[in-house]
Amino acid sequence: MKQSRTFIPTMRETPADIDATSHQMLVKAGYIRTNVSGVYTFLPLAQKVILKIENIIREEMEHIGAVEMAMPLLQHVNETTETADLFTAQDHKGRRYILRSTDEDLVTALINDHIVSYKQLPLTLYQMQKQFRDVQRPKFGLLQSREFLTKDAYSFHTDENSMHTGSEEFKQAYSNIFTRLGLNYRMVNSQGELDAGNDVEFFAMSSIGDDMIAYSDSSSYAASLEWAEVKPLGQQDEIRMKDMEKVATPNMYSVREVADFLHVQPNLIIKTLLYTVDDEMVAVLCRGDHEINEAKLKRHLNATQVHLASVEEVRNLFSAEPGSIGPVKLPVGIKVVADHAIHSIVNGICGANETDFHLFHVNPERDFAVDSYMDLRFIQEGDPSPDGMGSIRFARGITIGYMSKINMPTRELVKAGFQNKAGEFQHFLMGSYHIGVSRVLAALVEQFNDADGIKWPRQLAPFDIHLITVNTDDELQHQLSEDLYHLLRSYRYDVLYDDRQERPGVKFIDSDLIGIPIRMTIGKKASEGIIEIKFRETGEVVEWQKEEVTEKLQSFFRI
Repeated sequence: MKQSRTFIPTMRETPADIDATSHQMLVKAGYIRTNVSGVYTFLPLAQKVILKIENIIREEMEHIGAVEMAMPLLQHVNETTETADLFTAQDHKGRRYILRSTDEDLVTALINDHIVSYKQLPLTLYQMQKQFRDVQRPKFGLLQSREFLTKDAYSFHTDENSMHTGSEEFKQAYSNIFTRLGLNYRMVNSQGELDAGNDVEFFAMSSIGDDMIAYSDSSSYAASLEWAEVKPLGQQDEIRMKDMEKVATPNMYSVREVADFLHVQPNLIIKTLLYTVDDEMVAVLCRGDHEINEAKLKRHLNATQVHLASVEEVRNLFSAEPGSIGPVKLPVGIKVVADHAIHSIVNGICGANETDFHLFHVNPERDFAVDSYMDLRFIQEGDPSPDGMGSIRFARGITIGYMSKINMPTRELVKAGFQNKAGEFQHFLMGSYHIGVSRVLAALVEQFNDADGIKWPRQLAPFDIHLITVNTDDELQHQLSEDLYHLLRSYRYDVLYDDRQERPGVKFIDSDLIGIPIRMTIGKKASEGIIEIKFRETGEVVEWQKEEVTEKLQSFFRI
C-alpha cells in the first residue's frame, strides 16, 4: 500500500485529557479517532490489527469445535430486562429495543427452540460483535468505552463431565490466543482454585490495570486479590507462655497506636472485629498487620449478609470502645472465628473489653477459645505462594477475558432444556466465555510501546515493512524504492510504501509512531544498492544489500 493512497492521520501533540498510554498512542499514530465520548472510529491501521487479532481467535475457536454466528445488535426489551446502563431505542410502533449488551438469554432461547435431545450436545457457538454500555464517565480510551468489540461464546452440555471438558478446552484456547498475541498475561481464579470449576479471568499486565492481581514469582499461580488463598503458617519453635496481665493504653485504639505505645510489632496484636453475620454476632480475629477479607468471611460462613458492627452496637454489647475489645471473656452468645495466623501467636496483645486497657501475654486456647480457624485475610506481598512455589507479588492487570458457568435454573428461561437418555426433561449446563477484542488492542499498545510510539509484535503489525524514500525527487532512490516495493510484494510481504512528498524527519517520526517491525530506508547509498534497516523492537540499525533483502527478511519473520 502506498502511503499517499491510504489514510493515516498522525499527530504531533497529544490531545488534552487523554491519560492512558494506549489512548495517546492510538490517537497520535492515526489508528483511532474520537467520535463522541467513549465512541471511536477505527481507522485503516486499527482495522488491519483487529482483523489479525480476530483471525487468531477464530483459529483457536475452530480448533475446539466452536461455530461462529452473529446475533442481532438490536434486541427486543422484555418485561424483566434491566436497562439502567443500556442504550435503548424505540420503533415507529412504540416497541422498545436495546443495543446489544449480552446474549445469554437470546442464545439460550435459540438453542431451546432447536436442541431437543442429548444426542445434539455438546454445542458451542461464538460471535465477534459490537457491544454497547452506557458508561457514565468513559476513560482510558478503548479500555473503558461505550461501544466496544467482543468475542462471546456459549457452550451447552448434558452433564458436569462435559461441562468440565469444555471449560478446560476454553482455558487452553484462551491461553493459546493470548500467547500467540504476545501478551504478558495471567490466568486468574475469581472464586477459588482454577481447577474447581469456578469463574476464571485473564488479565494483561499493566500499571493502568483496573484490578490488582496476586501472583507467584516462581510459578503460574495467580488470583484476584479478593480470592487469593492464604495457607496456614508452619509451627513455630516452642516459646514459653507468660502470665497474662492488663495494661493501661489511654486513648490508644488503632493497631499502630497500641503497637507504638507498647513497643511491640503489629503482628503480635490480636485485632478483634465484631460482625453481624446474617442474624448472628461474630467476633472475627486477625493479626494486627493483616486485614479481614469480608468476601472470604461470607463464603466460609456460608452467609447471605456480612456487616461490620457499628460503633454503637460494639459499645452496647461490650461497654467499651471498638479499639479496646478482645476475645478474652467475651459476652455470652458471641461466636469466635479466627484467621489461621492467630493460631501461631504466642504472648500476644488484645483489647481487654474495657476502654483504654489492653491485655499483655495473651495466648489462643489458653486464654480464649476459637470456634473455627479459617483463611479470612487478604494475602500480602511476600507471603508464600499458596501452591508452595515462591512468594507472592502484586501487579495490576487489564481484564481481557473471562469465563464462567451459568446456573440455568436461576435464569429467566427456566424451561430451557433437553430430553436426556431416560426421556426426562433436564436443564442445559451452560458456559459463558468472553474476550474484549478492542480492550486487547489497547492492552497490546500498553505493553508494546516506547517514547516514540507503538512497537507491534510482528504477527500483529498492520504492515510487515515500512519502506521510506528519503528524496522522492532523486531518480536512483525512487527507482530502487519502486523495484524493492514490487519485489517485496511478490514475496507476499505487506508493505507500507511512504511515497509522500514530505521531509525525511516527518517520515521517520511517523514510522516510529505507527510501529511497523521493519523500516527500510532508501537514501544516499541507493546508487550502491544499500538499504538502511531499522528494527522497531530494538532500535538496531543495519545496512543490507538489495540482493540479500529477501533472504534476511525470511529469516527475520521465521523467528
